[in-house]
Amino acid sequence: MITVFGSANMDLVAYVAKAPQRGETVTGREFRTIPGGKGANQAIAAARAGAAVAFIGAVGEDAFGAELRDTLAAAGVNISLLRRVPGVSGIAHIVVDDSGANSIIVVPGANGTVSGPTGNDRALIAASQALLLQLELPMDAVIAAARAAREAGVPVILTPAPAQPLPNGLLDAVTLLIPNEHEATGITGTATPEAAMDALLRRVDEAVITLGSEGALYGSSSGERIRVPAVKVQAVDTTAAGDTFAGAFAVAQSEGRDAEEALRFASAAAALSVQRAGASTSMPTRVEIEASLT
Repeated sequence: MITVFGSANMDLVAYVAKAPQRGETVTGREFRTIPGGKGANQAIAAARAGAAVAFIGAVGEDAFGAELRDTLAAAGVNISLLRRVPGVSGIAHIVVDDSGANSIIVVPGANGTVSGPTGNDRALIAASQALLLQLELPMDAVIAAARAAREAGVPVILTPAPAQPLPNGLLDAVTLLIPNEHEATGITGTATPEAAMDALLRRVDEAVITLGSEGALYGSSSGERIRVPAVKVQAVDTTAAGDTFAGAFAVAQSEGRDAEEALRFASAAAALSVQRAGASTSMPTRVEIEASLT
């Protein structure tokens, strides 16, 4: 089982030909409300990729919260430890242009109430094959969850997004870090993925830097380096590509696949996701991923 300790947001998505500049108004062609949030996205991605998945987090006592719970449950995710709290659920305002690129504003809502794992949360984490984390919950809560996993001998996989400084207390508990190239540069202050990888591996055991259309780079502290190309596709919406990659990579690792196999499995899943609109609505099933690899 894979456990995700993370955020659940309702994505409010506007599709436009060209994203507005500061002070500019543009006309959009479509608007959708789509369940998302980096934590929920990774949970759904991992479940669709074939894993048993549990989700720990919080939603509000509003209509968005009910829909987020229903969406996770429909994907086969265990939501027994997903709290309902007074107030509103988290939301993300997303603008997607015709190239598939996006810009996002996140308002935490209920996610901001998560203070750390409870006793039941810790028991679930300890029984897991891996713990997936992101940075849309309060940092103290993320650190506490990472430490709980590390103390139980459970691998900790962190997607360091939204980008922000990473305390040593968090990195000390992380097994695998999965930044994109911009996050890797921000964390390390280096200009190239290769240099960023060297710097990251002085702080964590393993790292994968996702490089968009250039593929992905894996490294380990033992000296292993693997680079796989991206699958060439026409992107429609890249909103959840990173979360799809992280969820699928965690599944592949938990099944005992080696690093190159896991990279190819996760890259195939991400390539399928960017060809569809939305976050949770874009994530492929295990059957689709395996078929794309043949």
